[in-house]
Amino acid sequence: MDESGGSGRPQSDEHAPAKAETASDRETASDQAAAERDQAQAGSGRAAGASGGAESAPSSASRAGAERPGAEGDIHAGGTGEDRARGEADGSDAAPEAAPAPTADAARPTAADRPDLSKAPPRAHAHHTGEPLKSSKGAKGSAGGKEEPKNPGGGLLMGRPFGVPVYVAPSWFLVAALITWVFGGQLDRVLPELGNARYLVSLFFAVAFYASVLVHELAHTVAALRFKLPVRRIQLQFFGGVSEIEKESETPGREFVLAFVGPLLSLVLAGVFYAGMQAVEPGTVPGVLLAGLMISNLIVAAFNLLPGLPLDGGRMLRAVVWKITGKPMSGTIAAAWVGRALAISVLVGLPILNQSGALGGETQDIGGMDTVTDALLAAILAAIIWTGAGNSLRMARLREHLPELRARALTRRAVPVETDTPLSEALRRANAAGARALVVVDADGDPLSVVREAAIVGVPEHRRPWVTVSGLAQDITEGMRVPAELAGEELLDRLRATPATEYLVVETSGEIYGVLSAADVERAFVNAMARPS
Repeated sequence: MDESGGSGRPQSDEHAPAKAETASDRETASDQAAAERDQAQAGSGRAAGASGGAESAPSSASRAGAERPGAEGDIHAGGTGEDRARGEADGSDAAPEAAPAPTADAARPTAADRPDLSKAPPRAHAHHTGEPLKSSKGAKGSAGGKEEPKNPGGGLLMGRPFGVPVYVAPSWFLVAALITWVFGGQLDRVLPELGNARYLVSLFFAVAFYASVLVHELAHTVAALRFKLPVRRIQLQFFGGVSEIEKESETPGREFVLAFVGPLLSLVLAGVFYAGMQAVEPGTVPGVLLAGLMISNLIVAAFNLLPGLPLDGGRMLRAVVWKITGKPMSGTIAAAWVGRALAISVLVGLPILNQSGALGGETQDIGGMDTVTDALLAAILAAIIWTGAGNSLRMARLREHLPELRARALTRRAVPVETDTPLSEALRRANAAGARALVVVDADGDPLSVVREAAIVGVPEHRRPWVTVSGLAQDITEGMRVPAELAGEELLDRLRATPATEYLVVETSGEIYGVLSAADVERAFVNAMARPS
């Protein structure tokens, strides 16, 4: 088998040349030599085969498509199964019906089904911010199928209570330093005899306070696990913590309980610290610490009970509206807009309350440094609440449109080819069958690998007769076999678990249905998110 275009000839099951003495072979050898001269003059130095052919050429997909707009095998520019199912007028000859499942030999579309590869639109590479793709972030795997870090940017891993990783974000250290400085100033007024040791006591208070926040988040986590909802991680960060629960509650009652247990635990902690205050002297270090922790937990509970997303009280309000209307989206919309109104109230009202002494402090003069600090704190809190409310709306819209992502509708038709088939011949068969993908099979027709679209783009047209499909293919692992019936979050979870660029889609019987491109899923996801709810 020729792997560099230098000495041999590719063999295929249908187009094997007879002998080297024939005129046809002499012409082939001449064409090969001319191709090598062209390659040497261009200085490309690319070798395409089982080892080198798997790497893409330096030119991009878009540039390759522009250089060869009607070239044989422009399989990389084509539409998707979704385009055929919807029959969009996008320049291809796709039929409005969903494509029938191809057999192991290949799909045999009618003339109406058969898209013209030369007219197919270029692929759009869109970006998204929806969580299911973070991670969707997870649908875009590397060509080799390597898994990306599961928790990029999570911070410092502190442990795994209940099997859930707990991270401390870098912003926590900034807040801990701020709490240490502020609380240290208060200790200087209450316990002046401590001197500089007051900052050690303040640091202990900052750590204990965030330990209380962790207990608050663990309450959400335990409830979620009790309801069989997966929790990706807990993160302690600026102004509190976050429990990243991957799925939505199935009922409004569970949603209410899941939200309420956090503030409830904060209230319980406040009661525990109050009981501890009764056992110590009020003017001592333990007494001051316990009083501060009691007050801080009361504030955490009260703040989280405010009825607006993304706070726990907002989720409780969402559950109530969901129960009344029967529509989770209605509950999300109501709680998110209340959250935005709450953000405005915090922005305007918090500095006024602080200056008036309504929150227990002294009356302040307008224009001092305390006024600037209060305004900055209010702005940060308002921004967090406003952004969280908007994110909640986007996530609700995402989950509403997730069922539209169906593997069967997004799958590209595929043609099976054997390992030693030249790329040019494989692309010819795909174009003739109206297929958009290539699956490498063994002699028994069992799938072995999927030819990578990016690798096809990297092979110049004059090299394609000398490159076999096996050198451009990615081996099919168990996680890359996707059932055709998967849809919505189940589909995204499967792609996230095994990142890759292409997946083999199979029927329940194990029969090949086609190839699913991660980029097609991403594009369909972005299009679904762009449509109004």
